Amino acid sequence: MSIRKLFESSLVNWLVAIVIVVAVIVFNGVLAMRTIDDLSNTQLSLYNTGEIIGELDELNSLVLMAETGQRGYLLTELEEYLTPYQDAMARLSQQKEDLVAINSDIPGQTKRIELLLTLVQQKVEELVKTVELVSADREKRALKVIMTGKGRDLYMEFRASLDYMKELEVAHRNQMFTRLSNIQKEAKVTFAISGITSALLLFGLALLAKLNSREQSMHQKLLEQQNEKLTDKVAERTKELTLYSEELSRSNRELEDFAFVASHDLQEPLRKIRAFGDRLESNYSQALDEVGADYINRMKKAAERMSNLINDLLEFSRISTRGKAFSDVALNQVIEEIIDDLEISIIESDTVVTVEEMPNINADPSQMHQLFVNLISNAIKFRRPNSSPHVKVLYQEKQVDHAKWHVFTIEDNGIGFEQTFSDKIFAPFQRLHARTEYKGTGIGLAICRRIVERHGGKIEAKSELGKGARFTFEIPADTTLVENVGEISYAV
Repeated sequence: MSIRKLFESSLVNWLVAIVIVVAVIVFNGVLAMRTIDDLSNTQLSLYNTGEIIGELDELNSLVLMAETGQRGYLLTELEEYLTPYQDAMARLSQQKEDLVAINSDIPGQTKRIELLLTLVQQKVEELVKTVELVSADREKRALKVIMTGKGRDLYMEFRASLDYMKELEVAHRNQMFTRLSNIQKEAKVTFAISGITSALLLFGLALLAKLNSREQSMHQKLLEQQNEKLTDKVAERTKELTLYSEELSRSNRELEDFAFVASHDLQEPLRKIRAFGDRLESNYSQALDEVGADYINRMKKAAERMSNLINDLLEFSRISTRGKAFSDVALNQVIEEIIDDLEISIIESDTVVTVEEMPNINADPSQMHQLFVNLISNAIKFRRPNSSPHVKVLYQEKQVDHAKWHVFTIEDNGIGFEQTFSDKIFAPFQRLHARTEYKGTGIGLAICRRIVERHGGKIEAKSELGKGARFTFEIPADTTLVENVGEISYAV
């Protein structure tokens, strides 16, 4: 049998398998969507009935507060008793609007709310009338109005109506809880059905694979023959390489593979997540409740954070493999450019940046820019509340065993940290604060350490909580050996 016939036979079998897979996915999707719709509707109904119960209780509290203030004022004629009365009156109008705005799932409940609000209005008019009479020194007239018992009857009718409505809402809420429990049971059944269909699908695929095994074995033999030839060629090539070349090639290949995965394979699923999140938000926003919209928003933010983490990790991995050749770098000019780039942050935070005279050094220009911008921007970001940041960029030169070293220090008056975390902060993705407090992926200082180490130096941090931080890094003045190593790694 020719390879073409083998291919056509396999294609037919796999087309059948694809149809089965699509059918199973559609079936499981329909079951899942039905369960989700039921759950969403039940949750919305529970939310509405809870809101109505709360609004009814608040309405009752406001009526009682107004009546209490009215009685205190009628008995004492002291203005201070009008404070709860006036406050309740001011809030009753908004409370009535809030109650009307909620849609109840109970038949006739909207009409009952309207009648209840009519009783509230009548009660308010009775309260206002008596307070106005007392204010006009007509206490007897006010007492006569009260003695009619109209206000008491209105409140009793109001309370009876309110209690009946709450009983209906509570009963409805209990029904929704029962329904929610039933939905959970249905969900378990749905998952069981999905599991069974998935198992059947796996069985069918296994059967299909067995049916294709004979044709595939012939194809496999041809491939194995080709693999044997390729293996022989690879073996011959491998014998010609030295141990150093093998290790160096393997290391660089792994780094390049990592870079490819980080920039392509890992980013592609994230792009799909964000794209489908945008579609859900734009096309189905009105079909989702507040909780569903919040879930989509959280999903999109998480995908964005993951994308930033991947990009930062890729940047971290390329410090050595994609570093540029060392050249003469004027650090005064580099820091001026950084301050210009951070101008908006500096102005908004009222930051004062003090920079000493910087030397020219032999280094990677782009990495020096990245090193200083990370440290200076961190000093601005991690500032104390209600305090203007003061950032100092210091330099000194020192001799160690007849070798000259450049020593740089970035000092700030920010929030600082406990000295026990001085090593942890240089590890990738290590954070001392929550993302909600300070933005970032937690890889900036790890990149700083990697850059300094690539230049043959070291970096350390000293700090005290609440009293600022001090980052010091040392770079040898003679970086010839370091530069040669970096160029070899980059060339491979």
